[in-house]
Amino acid sequence: MNLKSLIPVGRNAGLTQRDNPVMSLQREIDRLFDEFSRGFSSFTSAFGGNTLMPVTDVKETDKEFELTAELPGLEEKDVQVNVTDNVLTIRGEKKAEKEEKEGGYRSIERSYGSFYRSFELPAGVDTNKIQASLSKGVLKVVVPKPAAAQQKKIEVKSAA
Repeated sequence: MNLKSLIPVGRNAGLTQRDNPVMSLQREIDRLFDEFSRGFSSFTSAFGGNTLMPVTDVKETDKEFELTAELPGLEEKDVQVNVTDNVLTIRGEKKAEKEEKEGGYRSIERSYGSFYRSFELPAGVDTNKIQASLSKGVLKVVVPKPAAAQQKKIEVKSAA
């Protein structure tokens, strides 16, 4: 085997995703983390699923980007939206407590969890015009698109 046989040539040459050892390692690491997190049901079920990461959709229109995140059970005071260095970050924390008294027993269950998601914004976004609202457990963040860059032709002159 020579070194040249390890270097892919062209767009379709080289290893497939299934044969790629790096992708195989990534799948194995993901599987290990999934198995590890199954033991933390009260922590991971704060949003009703197997993860604290909320379901997020990003939609692009001619004038803006619209980001929606499902945050069931959260109120405005539980959610923060920040922009720093063209990175929009959504943070939230959920605290739930359930108490049952029935017959001769009392049961109290508590779950706590926090999350954050970050999205890189395009250059030139006016951060003062970003709007966020939360209604019925759905966060909506509207980011206006920056003005299109203007191309300016610069005349090339001969040096004197």
